[in-house]
Amino acid sequence: MDDEPSYDITVTGADNLGPKLVSRLKNAVQATLHHHRATRARIAIALVDDPTIATLNEQHLQHAGPTDVLTFDMRDDRQFPKNVVSTNDDTWTIDGEVVISTDTAARESAIRNHDTDAELALYAVHGTLHLLGYTDAEPEASDAMHLAEDEILTSIGLGSVYHRQSRG
Repeated sequence: MDDEPSYDITVTGADNLGPKLVSRLKNAVQATLHHHRATRARIAIALVDDPTIATLNEQHLQHAGPTDVLTFDMRDDRQFPKNVVSTNDDTWTIDGEVVISTDTAARESAIRNHDTDAELALYAVHGTLHLLGYTDAEPEASDAMHLAEDEILTSIGLGSVYHRQSRG
């Protein structure tokens, strides 16, 4: 069908992590895109270690040290619809790379007492939301972004990962 979404989602760096994780990450990104009615998207997810993401963080954001996720918008035209959440304009395309630290995900999931795969899915959704125009620089915008993350992750059966309380 012509009105079916077209999503090209690739995952690299998951060789030691298994096909279940790759499927979960792709599903999380697809759910995010579908939730926002994006019709065309090409997103590359790169799973890396802390030293690699720290280098990228320094090179591109001038921030020292590792971080959880970095997002790179690869589109030539980076204009977003005024209201991404409720837009009916389905002609735009998302094209980007989401770089995720598996080391950071392992640390954070241990602290928050949940599965590392769920933390990685959270980062994949977070990066995709950035590509959709979300920001988290201000508290109100950050709250809206985290609410969207939990809504999307709940819709795919992972529950509220960001706001989940530690059980330990």
